[in-house]
Amino acid sequence: MPTTSPDAARAETLSIAVEADVVRVRQAVRTRAAALGFSIVDQTKVVTAASELARNTLKHGGGGHCRVEPVTAGGRVGLRLVFEDQGPGIPDVRLALTDGYTTGGGMGLGLSGSRRLMTDFDLWSEVGKGTRVTVAKWK
Repeated sequence: MPTTSPDAARAETLSIAVEADVVRVRQAVRTRAAALGFSIVDQTKVVTAASELARNTLKHGGGGHCRVEPVTAGGRVGLRLVFEDQGPGIPDVRLALTDGYTTGGGMGLGLSGSRRLMTDFDLWSEVGKGTRVTVAKWK
């Protein structure tokens, strides 16, 4: 079983204000997932979800931040990501989670795909106040 580095135990908050920040979030999440001992497959799932959610935070939320934090529960190790913005919010969360639904011209798989890739998924949004998406992957 891989050992966890001391750096893997610390939470960090990353700003998402420009396109380069999406890449920085991806890199930080990959590094953290690897340090926690996630398999290559699970690292890829977490990084893919992080990329989609960071891009949504930038594109639809006008920017925000991502908190990357290791978590433990019942002897399990996980990685939690919290994406938060103070953008326009999502008027219909149920519709936004539907495969193929898009307001930005993409494939409409960002939120729904992220939900499938991660173990835990929670989305809060209020029109005019912003959006917070919390996801976690457990080993």
